[in-house]
Amino acid sequence: MKKSIIVPALLATGLWMLLPSCGSNAENGAALRAPETNQAEIPAGVGANENDDDDAAENKGKAAQNSSGDAKAATIQNLATAFTGETTASAKYADYAKKAQEEGFTQIALLFKTASMSEKIHAANHKSVLEELGEKAPEVSPKFTVKTTRENLEDAIAGESYEIATMYPEFLSVAGQAGSQLSLISLNYAYKTEQKHKPLYEKALAALQGNQVNTLPTQYFVCPTCGNTCDGAAPKRCGISMTGGERFVKVNSL
Repeated sequence: MKKSIIVPALLATGLWMLLPSCGSNAENGAALRAPETNQAEIPAGVGANENDDDDAAENKGKAAQNSSGDAKAATIQNLATAFTGETTASAKYADYAKKAQEEGFTQIALLFKTASMSEKIHAANHKSVLEELGEKAPEVSPKFTVKTTRENLEDAIAGESYEIATMYPEFLSVAGQAGSQLSLISLNYAYKTEQKHKPLYEKALAALQGNQVNTLPTQYFVCPTCGNTCDGAAPKRCGISMTGGERFVKVNSL
């Protein structure tokens, strides 16, 4: 496809470059000389917009370049924000797991431990993409407050809801404008996984409120590629990253 476009363009350029030398030949001069035309016969406006069209096209091209550059810069900032968020979530959920264990909710502690592992994978993916883009991941000092397990589950649900409804969709849109494939992959891995975490937290909260924590799963599986989280059994193949199920990490102890 590229050759079919480039070759005619080169031929056209070559012919154009030959015209001046042909025009200097006395035998061909008359043939190449434009016929004399009364300026009054030229309709008003004819030819006047050619430069305007060229300027408009050039300005449009510059605007597209600026837009692409802005999107790339925004994507880098978004990845840094996502890295900070996922790093914080990983540390927070690890502490939430300890709190749940202290309160005697082993199954919920197991869920938090699994989610912590998943968020750590997301953070590592975002960091790798930042490095591929020539940037360094920010230094993060996670700050959060550990409360009761019920409150911690509510906090986790709120966080996942925000990432699903707002943060990751916006980040993915900007990454698409920037044309950053690696960014799209990493952000989508996290986005799809958070959609798995939210109902798991909601299920755990409902079980806690209904005094049925013992009915919750006692083992989870985490995809090492994207952080996809499954309860009960690992899939044959990850539904997000297509990673083989045999590579999933089993989490069944604290």
